[in-house]
Order: sequence, then structure tokens, then C-alpha cells
Amino acid sequence: MMTKRSPAQKKTVGSADVAKHPILEPFNPLRQVMWRRPGFLIRRLTQIGQAIFFDLCKSESITPLQVGMLTALSMNPWLDQKAIGRELSLDRTTTAEVLKRLGDKGLVETRVNPDDRRSRLSVITTDGLNLINDLQESIHRSQELLIEPLSPEDRAEFMRLLAQLVDAHEKKEKMDKEIGAG
Repeated sequence: MMTKRSPAQKKTVGSADVAKHPILEPFNPLRQVMWRRPGFLIRRLTQIGQAIFFDLCKSESITPLQVGMLTALSMNPWLDQKAIGRELSLDRTTTAEVLKRLGDKGLVETRVNPDDRRSRLSVITTDGLNLINDLQESIHRSQELLIEPLSPEDRAEFMRLLAQLVDAHEKKEKMDKEIGAG
């Protein structure tokens, strides 16, 4: 006679039944090589994160980069293109293209800078603010899902290490620019 397990009595990875039938993945030499490259894994994780984001925010036809720009403009209205690029670590061309797309959607308004007629100032519109507010739950959930496979302790450590890596490389980049300019 079989007895039904309660949810608290689920089989665990270490249980005898699971140990009898391990799921073996076929040997993949390319995976062995590529999974030792942090750049590859970071790019792959970015793809996974974007796929999760698009799945949760698909009805809005917006990209994570566009959300980042709207977020930056919601916190700092009337930034010029150079400042936006600096805030998001984007090159001038990418910044201009994303601002144009957001402007075409009516999510950002751009004006000539009265202090420097060569530059443009941008601000998030009411529609842009409404969109960001409407997407907050989905944006937050996409971030949670991305690191959900990690334990809470590992999530905190992962985020700490990511911030440490980005900070160290940004400081080095800034020093290299200062040395090159001096």
C-alpha cells in the first residue's frame, strides 16, 4: 500500500530514491570551456534576465535599457544627453537612440538647453511616469526571478560581489582616463 507524502515530506536530493536515478547531462566540451569564462556567463545571465523581463513586461513593448533611462529621468529631470549617458554608463550614440525611441513613444520630452544650444535636455513625461509606476511590480519580480535559484545568503553575496566588480572596474576606468588626460 502506498502512502501519500505531505508537502513537508518531499523527496530531497539526498534521498535514496533520487540517488538511485541521477540525471546525467551528456558531456559537452564547449560548455566545459565556456562556463569557465566570466564574460560568457555574464552575457548569458544578461540574456536570461532580459528574457524574464520581456516575459513579465511584454504588453508594454519596452526594453530594460529604456526602463533604466526612464528611471534615471524620473529621479533627475531635465538631464542632458551626456549626463544621462554617464548615469547609465552608455555611449553617446546609444543614449541618443534610446532617447529618440522614448520620445517617439511620448515617454520623454526633449528641449534645447537654453544655456548651451548645442545640447538637449530631457525629462520623463506623465505617460512615462505612469508606465514606470505600472511596471514596478513586474520589474521587481523580474529581478527576483533572475536570482531566485540562489539561497537568500547567496543572493546577498552575489549582489555584493557584482557591485564590487563593477565598482573596481569603474574606478580603474576613471583612473585610466585621468592618466590619459593628464
